[in-house]
Amino acid sequence: MTATGRRNAVDTLKVRDARDVEEAVRAAIASDQPLEIIGHGTRRLIGHPMATNAVLDLSGLNAVSAYEPNELIITVQAGAPLADVQSLIDSKNQQFAFEPIDTSALLGVPGNGTIGGMIGAGLAGPRRIKAGGARDHLLGAHAVSGFGDSFKTGGRVVKNVTGYDLCKLLAGSWGTLAVMTEVTLKVMPKPESERTLVLSGLDHVTANRAMTTALGSPFDVSGAAHLPNSAFRPATGELAGFLTQGRAATLLRLEGIAASVADRANSLGKTLSPFGSVETLQDAASAAAWGAIRDVEPFAASGALGAWPVWRIVCPPASGGALGQALARDSGGDVIYDWGGGLIWAALPPKPDAQAALVRQRVEAAGGHASLLRAPEETRRNVDVFHPQAGGLAALSQRVRNSFDPKIILNRGRMLLMTAT
Repeated sequence: MTATGRRNAVDTLKVRDARDVEEAVRAAIASDQPLEIIGHGTRRLIGHPMATNAVLDLSGLNAVSAYEPNELIITVQAGAPLADVQSLIDSKNQQFAFEPIDTSALLGVPGNGTIGGMIGAGLAGPRRIKAGGARDHLLGAHAVSGFGDSFKTGGRVVKNVTGYDLCKLLAGSWGTLAVMTEVTLKVMPKPESERTLVLSGLDHVTANRAMTTALGSPFDVSGAAHLPNSAFRPATGELAGFLTQGRAATLLRLEGIAASVADRANSLGKTLSPFGSVETLQDAASAAAWGAIRDVEPFAASGALGAWPVWRIVCPPASGGALGQALARDSGGDVIYDWGGGLIWAALPPKPDAQAALVRQRVEAAGGHASLLRAPEETRRNVDVFHPQAGGLAALSQRVRNSFDPKIILNRGRMLLMTAT
C-alpha cells in the first residue's frame, strides 16, 4: 500500500491487494479515522459530503481475474474501469443486461467509474423492468468488512444457496457496509436486433397508460419511457431526431431475434393504435436514444437545466404519470419517465432545500421514495439525500450496518444526514 501524499490535507491510501485493504481498515479502526472509499471518484458528488481526511483508493485493483464467455460469467477486481470491462464483454457480443448508468453527463464529472462503483451505486437503466437490477446480476464478492476482516459471499454460479446471500446487501450500499475487492457478475448475450416504437404528443397520464398497456402485453417490452413536452430543455443530441416540434415522445423498446422483433413490433403497434400513430427507430438509432434516456442526458450538467437539482424517484408504475405531472406543475420543474412510469427523473428550480419537502410529501403519498442525485454541496449538507426510512426499517438498517461496520469507519455520513450533537 502506498500513500500518495497529502493534497488539501487529505491522505490518499492507494491499495495494491485485499491485504492492503485489511491493513488500511484496521489502522482506521485503531485511530477512529473514517475512510472515504473511491475508485475513480466519478460518483463522489452523490450523497452527503463526508467529513474525513483519509481516502482509500481502490483504482489499483483493476485486473480481470477470469472471464468465461461460454459460462456467461466474469470475475473482476473492484477498481477495474467499467468502460474497459464493457469493452471486453462487448468483444464477445455480451453485455450487463441491467444497463448500468453512466453518470458523467448528469453530474458533469468525466468517466463512468469502476466496477465497484457500479455495484455500490446499484443504478440500473431502462432494462431494469425486464432484467432486474445490479444486485440480480451479482453472483459473488470478496470484500473487507468494517472489522478489517476479509470475507467471501456468493459464488460463481447463478443458483447458489449456501449461507446468506450477503452480496445482495452490498449492491446499492454506497460503500457503507464493506470494501469490495473483487466481484463475480453474470453477463448476457446482446440482442441480435432492437426496435423502438414512438408515440408522439401524449400527456403524462395518457403516456403512462400507453406504457402500462405495452408492458402488460405479451410482446416482451424491454424499455418504456416518456419525455413530456418541455419548455425548459431543447431537443438536442440523440433525442433530437424524434422530439420534433417540441412534442412529447413515448418510447417502447423490443429486443431479440430480428424476425421476432419485427413481428412483435407489428403486433404492438396495433395494440397501441388507440394512442395514436406509431413511428419506428431501428437498431443504432434505437440504441442511441435509449443510451441518452439511461444516462439522463436531457438533464445533463452541461445543458439548459445543468444548475437545477435532480431527484431520482421510484414509485408504483401506474402512479408515475399523475405524480410526475403534479410535481412538475407545482414545483415549476421538468420530469422524464423510465421503467414504464416507475422511475421519474425530476429537475426542479433551485431552492436551498431543493424543494425536498414538496418532493417527499408527494412521493410518499404515492407509495414511493426519492433520492437527491444532483445538488450543490451546501444543499447536500442540510437535506436528506436518500429517502428517510420509517422507524422500524431504519432500526433494521442500523443493525445491519453495525454487523458489518460497528464503528462506522466506511463512508461515514454518506447515506445519513449527520447532525451536530
